[in-house]
Amino acid sequence: MRVFVTGASGWVGSAVVPELIGAGHRVLGLARSDAAAETVAARGAEVLRGGLDDLDTLRTGAAACDGVVHLAFGHDFSRFDASVRTDARAVETFGAALEGTGKPLVVTAGTPAIPGEVATERDRPGLPPGAPTAGRAANARAALDLASHGIRSSVVGLPRTVHGEGDRGFVSMLIAHAREKRAAGYVGDGSQRWPAVHVADTGPLFRLAVEQAPAGSMLHAVGDEGVPIRDIAEVIGRHLGVPTASRPAGDFGFLGTVLSLDQPASGALTRELLGWHPAGPGLLEDLDKGHYFTPGSRTH
Repeated sequence: MRVFVTGASGWVGSAVVPELIGAGHRVLGLARSDAAAETVAARGAEVLRGGLDDLDTLRTGAAACDGVVHLAFGHDFSRFDASVRTDARAVETFGAALEGTGKPLVVTAGTPAIPGEVATERDRPGLPPGAPTAGRAANARAALDLASHGIRSSVVGLPRTVHGEGDRGFVSMLIAHAREKRAAGYVGDGSQRWPAVHVADTGPLFRLAVEQAPAGSMLHAVGDEGVPIRDIAEVIGRHLGVPTASRPAGDFGFLGTVLSLDQPASGALTRELLGWHPAGPGLLEDLDKGHYFTPGSRTH
C-alpha cells in the first residue's frame, strides 16, 4: 500500500513511518517546512509539501494513496482551540476524499478519561466536560462515524505519555517543572494514574490499524494501564536530587488539569483484536534508564 501520513516528521511519526516502510508499504509524508521535509525524507518516505490548513494538499495526498494515517496536531497550547478546529477540518477533508472507497483512515486521539473506571476501547473518545482536550475527542468521534460512509476508519487512542529517548511531552514538562521549582511535584496525593506506552510500540499498532482494523474500530495504544503520578515524581526527584512534593494544580499551568485527573486505560481489546503486543519498557523503567536527565536530553 501507499500510505499518506500527516505528522510524518513528528514524535510518533518517528516510529510509524519506518514501521510502515519496513513492512513493505510506501509512505507519502506531509511536511510544512524544509526541516520537516528533510526529516521525512531521511525516514525513507516521499515528501508532500504543505500543512494541515492546506486542504487542497490534504485532498491530493489522500487521493494519491491507498490509505491515510493522520498523526499531526498543533501542540501550541496557547492556540489549542485553533488546533482543534484545524484538526476537525482535516478529518472532514479526509472523509470527503475517501468516501465510498473502503480505504483505511487512521486518526489519532487520546485515551478517554472515565471517572472511577479504567477506560476501554468500548468507551467513546472523550474527557470530562471542560477538559482541555474534549474538542479533539469530538474530532475522533467524527472519524469513527465515517465508517458509515464507506471508509475503513479507526481511531488510535494514545495515552497521556508516549515515552522514549527524545520525548518532549508531558513527562519532559514535569521534569522541567521539577528543575525550576527544585521539587518534583504532583497534585493532591499523587494517586492519579496515567496510561503510557513506549514510542517504539506505537509503530506496529498503527501499521496493524492500516492493514487490519475493522471500520469504526476504537484502538488503545496502551502499555502501562495506569502509573501513579506520585511514582513518576519520585523517579524524577531521585534523578534530579530534589524532594517530591504536592503542589496546587495551578502551579503547573495547563498541565495541572491533566495531572488532576485519574485516567487509567486498558489496551486489552486492541491486543486481542489485532494481535498487538507492546514490548518496550514501561514508563518508570524507561525513566530510570536516565536518558530523560542527561545533558543531551530535550528536558535538560
